[in-house]
Amino acid sequence: MFYVYVIKSAVDNKLYVGYTNDLKRRILEHNENSNISTKYRTPFALVYYEAYLSQRDAKNRESNLKVFGGAMTHLRKRIYNSMRQTK
Repeated sequence: MFYVYVIKSAVDNKLYVGYTNDLKRRILEHNENSNISTKYRTPFALVYYEAYLSQRDAKNRESNLKVFGGAMTHLRKRIYNSMRQTK
């Protein structure tokens, strides 16, 4: 199983999108400063994830969310209340 996930930084309230085959491990890595791109924004809270059987599908979805602003805007609207609960 592969996961596309959205985490929210408690420091700057910004979102980070990624994908992984082990969601629990990956969130721990983000919060343990093991990821260069999120190192200075810990701690993080998981606000959303999607599960895929195909790694290619997960990578395509992650890319779609990162590259196309409209996709991320639509997702933000869908998870608006979830993002507010992590404040």
